[in-house]
Amino acid sequence: MRAAFEVYFGPMQVKDPEIFSLLEKIGHHYRTNIANRFTRHALSTMSIEGNGWALIEEMTEKVANYRYQGYHLDELYMQILAMARFVYQSRRQVAPNLRLLAGAGHGQRVTEADRVFRDMAVNNFDSNLKLLSDMVNDLYTKVAALDREDAGVKPTVFSRIPELKEIGRYLVD
Repeated sequence: MRAAFEVYFGPMQVKDPEIFSLLEKIGHHYRTNIANRFTRHALSTMSIEGNGWALIEEMTEKVANYRYQGYHLDELYMQILAMARFVYQSRRQVAPNLRLLAGAGHGQRVTEADRVFRDMAVNNFDSNLKLLSDMVNDLYTKVAALDREDAGVKPTVFSRIPELKEIGRYLVD
C-alpha cells in the first residue's frame, strides 16, 4: 500500500514533533547568536553557493509553514546541507575576521551597551557556531533515522543525495 501511495503522492512527509522542535531551536539559536545585528554584516560578506541563503532562511525562519503538511525529506536534507555549508564557510571566512568585520562602522555612534553586546557576540561566535553545528548534526542524524525507517528495503532519500556524504566534514571543526 505504501509503495502505491508514493507512486501517486510522492514520499511520506516528515511531521515528527521532535524534528520540528529541533528546527525551531536551530532557528532561534541562529537568529539570536549567529546572525544577529552585530554579526549580520560580517556574514553578508560570506559566499554561499547556489540558493544556500534561501535554504538557510527556510530552515531558520519558516518552520511554521511546514507544520501542517510536513517536510519532504529531500527538501529538509537540502536545508540541512545548506546550513552545514554555512557552518563550514563561517569558520573559514567569518570567524577569523569577525572582530574587524563586526566593528566596521555602520556610520553610527555605538553606545556602551551596544559595544558590550557586540563584544559578547564576537567573543562567543565560535562557541555559538559549535552549538549550531551540534544541533544541525543532531537534526541530520534524526532525519536520517526516520528516512531509514521509512525506506525499509528501498534506497533511502539521503543515499540519492551524494553531497550529504560531506556533512561530517562540514560540521566537524
